[in-house]
Amino acid sequence: MKILVLFSGGVDSTTALAKAIEKAGKDNVVALSILYGQKHDRELTSSIDIANYYGVEHLYLDLAKIFEYSDCSLLKHSHEDIPHESYDLQVSKTNGVVSTYVPFRNGLFLSASASIAISKGCDTIYYGAHSDDSCGNAYPDCSLEFTEYMNQAIYIGSGKQVHVEGPFVNVGKKDVVKEGLRLHVPYHLTWSCYEGHKKACGKCGTCIDRKNAFLANGVEDPIEYEEEL
Repeated sequence: MKILVLFSGGVDSTTALAKAIEKAGKDNVVALSILYGQKHDRELTSSIDIANYYGVEHLYLDLAKIFEYSDCSLLKHSHEDIPHESYDLQVSKTNGVVSTYVPFRNGLFLSASASIAISKGCDTIYYGAHSDDSCGNAYPDCSLEFTEYMNQAIYIGSGKQVHVEGPFVNVGKKDVVKEGLRLHVPYHLTWSCYEGHKKACGKCGTCIDRKNAFLANGVEDPIEYEEEL
Protein backbone atom coordinates (compact mmCIF):
# COMPACT_ATOMS: atom_id res chain seq x y z
CA MET A 1 0.00 0.00 0.00
CA LYS A 2 1.14 3.53 -0.84
CA ILE A 3 -0.93 6.53 0.25
CA LEU A 4 -1.12 10.07 -1.12
CA VAL A 5 -2.46 12.51 1.47
CA LEU A 6 -4.11 15.81 0.55
CA PHE A 7 -2.21 17.92 3.02
CA SER A 8 -2.93 21.53 3.98
CA GLY A 9 -1.02 21.71 7.26
CA GLY A 10 -4.20 22.00 9.31
CA VAL A 11 -5.54 19.77 12.09
CA ASP A 12 -7.57 17.41 9.90
CA SER A 13 -5.08 16.78 7.10
CA THR A 14 -2.19 16.41 9.55
CA THR A 15 -4.15 13.81 11.50
CA ALA A 16 -4.91 12.04 8.22
CA LEU A 17 -1.18 12.15 7.42
CA ALA A 18 -0.37 10.58 10.79
CA LYS A 19 -2.93 7.82 10.16
CA ALA A 20 -1.45 7.14 6.73
CA ILE A 21 2.04 6.87 8.22
CA GLU A 22 0.78 4.51 10.93
CA LYS A 23 -0.88 2.34 8.29
CA ALA A 24 1.71 2.30 5.51
CA GLY A 25 4.97 3.67 6.98
CA LYS A 26 6.48 7.04 6.12
CA ASP A 27 8.35 5.70 3.09
CA ASN A 28 5.01 4.74 1.55
CA VAL A 29 3.31 8.11 2.10
CA VAL A 30 3.34 11.16 -0.17
CA ALA A 31 1.96 14.48 1.11
CA LEU A 32 0.43 16.79 -1.51
CA SER A 33 -0.13 20.48 -0.67
CA ILE A 34 -2.22 22.54 -3.08
CA LEU A 35 -2.19 26.29 -3.53
CA TYR A 36 -5.52 27.73 -4.59
CA GLY A 37 -5.00 31.49 -4.32
CA GLN A 38 -5.66 31.65 -0.59
CA LYS A 39 -5.14 34.94 1.25
CA HIS A 40 -2.06 33.77 3.15
CA ASP A 41 0.64 31.11 3.10
CA ARG A 42 0.61 30.17 6.78
CA GLU A 43 -0.83 26.73 6.07
CA LEU A 44 1.84 26.08 3.45
CA THR A 45 4.57 27.05 5.92
CA SER A 46 3.05 24.66 8.45
CA SER A 47 2.80 21.88 5.89
CA ILE A 48 6.54 22.17 5.17
CA ASP A 49 7.40 22.00 8.88
CA ILE A 50 5.13 18.99 9.44
CA ALA A 51 6.36 17.10 6.38
CA ASN A 52 9.91 17.64 7.61
CA TYR A 53 8.88 16.50 11.11
CA TYR A 54 7.58 13.20 9.71
CA GLY A 55 10.20 12.85 6.98
CA VAL A 56 7.71 12.21 4.18
CA GLU A 57 7.90 13.16 0.52
CA HIS A 58 6.15 16.51 0.04
CA LEU A 59 4.78 17.74 -3.30
CA TYR A 60 3.15 21.04 -4.27
CA LEU A 61 0.58 21.94 -6.90
CA ASP A 62 -0.75 25.38 -7.84
CA LEU A 63 -4.42 25.45 -8.90
CA ALA A 64 -5.01 29.15 -8.17
CA LYS A 65 -5.87 29.96 -11.80
CA ILE A 66 -8.99 27.82 -11.64
CA PHE A 67 -10.48 29.84 -8.78
CA GLU A 68 -9.85 33.35 -10.15
CA TYR A 69 -13.53 33.69 -11.11
CA SER A 70 -14.73 33.06 -7.55
CA ASP A 71 -15.33 35.78 -4.95
CA CYS A 72 -14.95 33.35 -2.07
CA SER A 73 -13.75 35.24 1.00
CA LEU A 74 -10.74 32.91 1.41
CA LEU A 75 -9.16 34.05 -1.87
CA LYS A 76 -6.58 36.82 -2.29
CA HIS A 77 -8.51 38.68 -4.96
CA SER A 78 -11.80 38.65 -3.02
CA HIS A 79 -13.19 41.83 -1.49
CA GLU A 80 -15.33 39.82 0.93
CA ASP A 81 -14.44 39.71 4.62
CA ILE A 82 -13.91 36.37 6.30
CA PRO A 83 -16.83 35.86 8.73
CA HIS A 84 -15.86 35.94 12.40
CA GLU A 85 -18.57 33.64 13.68
CA SER A 86 -19.28 29.93 14.02
CA TYR A 87 -20.28 27.76 11.08
CA ASP A 88 -23.63 27.03 12.73
CA LEU A 89 -24.43 30.74 12.83
CA GLN A 90 -23.27 31.21 9.24
CA VAL A 91 -25.40 28.30 8.02
CA SER A 92 -28.44 29.65 9.87
CA LYS A 93 -28.06 32.92 7.94
CA THR A 94 -27.40 31.44 4.51
CA ASN A 95 -29.47 28.24 4.78
CA GLY A 96 -26.58 26.30 3.29
CA VAL A 97 -23.17 26.90 1.75
CA VAL A 98 -20.94 29.37 3.67
CA SER A 99 -18.90 32.22 2.14
CA THR A 100 -15.64 30.37 2.83
CA TYR A 101 -16.67 27.52 0.52
CA VAL A 102 -14.25 27.54 -2.42
CA PRO A 103 -16.27 26.27 -5.43
CA PHE A 104 -15.81 22.50 -5.78
CA ARG A 105 -12.36 22.76 -4.26
CA ASN A 106 -12.19 19.22 -2.91
CA GLY A 107 -13.49 17.84 -6.20
CA LEU A 108 -10.65 19.55 -8.05
CA PHE A 109 -8.10 18.62 -5.40
CA LEU A 110 -9.08 14.96 -5.46
CA SER A 111 -9.14 14.81 -9.27
CA ALA A 112 -5.68 16.38 -9.50
CA SER A 113 -4.34 14.16 -6.73
CA ALA A 114 -5.64 11.07 -8.55
CA SER A 115 -3.41 11.87 -11.51
CA ILE A 116 -0.41 12.37 -9.23
CA ALA A 117 -1.26 9.23 -7.23
CA ILE A 118 -1.18 7.12 -10.39
CA SER A 119 2.15 8.66 -11.42
CA LYS A 120 3.67 8.12 -7.96
CA GLY A 121 2.44 4.53 -7.62
CA CYS A 122 -0.06 5.32 -4.85
CA ASP A 123 -3.18 3.16 -4.61
CA THR A 124 -4.98 5.25 -1.97
CA ILE A 125 -5.80 8.93 -1.47
CA TYR A 126 -6.57 10.24 2.02
CA TYR A 127 -8.31 13.54 2.61
CA GLY A 128 -9.30 14.96 5.95
CA ALA A 129 -12.96 15.98 5.51
CA HIS A 130 -15.10 15.39 8.61
CA SER A 131 -18.83 15.41 9.30
CA ASP A 132 -18.88 18.83 11.01
CA ASP A 133 -17.76 20.46 7.75
CA SER A 134 -20.68 19.04 5.77
CA CYS A 135 -23.29 19.72 8.48
CA GLY A 136 -26.04 21.94 7.16
CA ASN A 137 -24.42 21.72 3.71
CA ALA A 138 -21.80 24.31 4.78
CA TYR A 139 -19.13 22.55 2.71
CA PRO A 140 -20.95 20.14 0.37
CA ASP A 141 -17.67 18.70 -0.94
CA CYS A 142 -16.90 17.30 2.51
CA SER A 143 -19.95 15.01 2.77
CA LEU A 144 -20.05 11.23 2.90
CA GLU A 145 -22.08 11.14 -0.31
CA PHE A 146 -19.55 13.31 -2.13
CA THR A 147 -16.67 11.14 -0.89
CA GLU A 148 -18.37 7.94 -2.01
CA TYR A 149 -19.10 9.25 -5.50
CA MET A 150 -15.61 10.72 -5.94
CA ASN A 151 -14.17 7.39 -4.85
CA GLN A 152 -16.22 5.60 -7.49
CA ALA A 153 -15.26 8.06 -10.22
CA ILE A 154 -11.54 7.99 -9.38
CA TYR A 155 -11.47 4.22 -8.99
CA ILE A 156 -13.08 3.71 -12.40
CA GLY A 157 -11.21 6.57 -14.07
CA SER A 158 -7.85 5.35 -12.80
CA GLY A 159 -8.36 1.90 -14.27
CA LYS A 160 -9.20 0.61 -10.80
CA GLN A 161 -5.75 1.58 -9.55
CA VAL A 162 -6.64 4.29 -6.99
CA HIS A 163 -9.39 4.79 -4.45
CA VAL A 164 -10.30 7.64 -2.08
CA GLU A 165 -10.68 7.36 1.68
CA GLY A 166 -12.02 10.01 4.02
CA PRO A 167 -10.98 8.48 7.35
CA PHE A 168 -12.96 11.08 9.32
CA VAL A 169 -15.93 11.62 7.03
CA ASN A 170 -18.27 9.89 9.51
CA VAL A 171 -17.01 11.67 12.64
CA GLY A 172 -16.69 15.25 13.89
CA LYS A 173 -13.63 17.35 14.65
CA LYS A 174 -13.67 16.33 18.31
CA ASP A 175 -12.98 12.75 17.21
CA VAL A 176 -10.35 13.88 14.72
CA VAL A 177 -8.43 15.54 17.56
CA LYS A 178 -8.99 12.51 19.80
CA GLU A 179 -7.39 10.28 17.16
CA GLY A 180 -4.58 12.78 16.65
CA LEU A 181 -3.80 12.82 20.36
CA ARG A 182 -3.52 9.02 20.26
CA LEU A 183 -1.12 9.35 17.34
CA HIS A 184 0.87 12.14 19.06
CA VAL A 185 0.27 14.52 16.14
CA PRO A 186 2.44 17.68 16.43
CA TYR A 187 -0.53 20.02 16.63
CA HIS A 188 1.76 22.84 17.73
CA LEU A 189 3.03 22.93 14.13
CA THR A 190 -0.41 23.07 12.49
CA TRP A 191 -2.31 26.11 11.24
CA SER A 192 -6.09 26.29 10.75
CA CYS A 193 -7.00 29.99 10.87
CA TYR A 194 -8.40 31.66 7.75
CA GLU A 195 -6.56 34.85 8.62
CA GLY A 196 -2.80 35.12 8.06
CA HIS A 197 -1.77 36.91 11.23
CA LYS A 198 1.11 36.07 13.54
CA LYS A 199 -1.35 34.32 15.85
CA ALA A 200 -4.60 32.56 14.94
CA CYS A 201 -7.51 35.01 15.14
CA GLY A 202 -9.68 32.81 17.36
CA LYS A 203 -12.85 34.22 15.76
CA CYS A 204 -13.27 32.66 12.32
CA GLY A 205 -15.30 29.48 11.86
CA THR A 206 -12.35 27.14 11.66
CA CYS A 207 -10.67 28.65 14.75
CA ILE A 208 -13.89 28.24 16.73
CA ASP A 209 -14.27 24.62 15.59
CA ARG A 210 -10.65 23.86 16.37
CA LYS A 211 -10.69 25.31 19.88
CA ASN A 212 -13.96 23.54 20.72
CA ALA A 213 -12.54 20.22 19.52
CA PHE A 214 -9.55 20.50 21.86
CA LEU A 215 -11.77 21.63 24.74
CA ALA A 216 -14.07 18.64 24.13
CA ASN A 217 -11.04 16.38 24.59
CA GLY A 218 -10.05 18.10 27.82
CA VAL A 219 -6.73 19.38 26.49
CA GLU A 220 -5.38 22.80 25.62
CA ASP A 221 -4.80 23.73 22.00
CA PRO A 222 -1.01 24.20 21.74
CA ILE A 223 -1.14 27.18 19.34
CA GLU A 224 -1.60 30.83 20.34
CA TYR A 225 -4.74 32.87 19.64
CA GLU A 226 -5.40 36.58 19.45
CA GLU A 227 -8.77 36.02 21.06
CA GLU A 228 -9.90 33.19 23.32
CA LEU A 229 -13.38 31.66 23.51
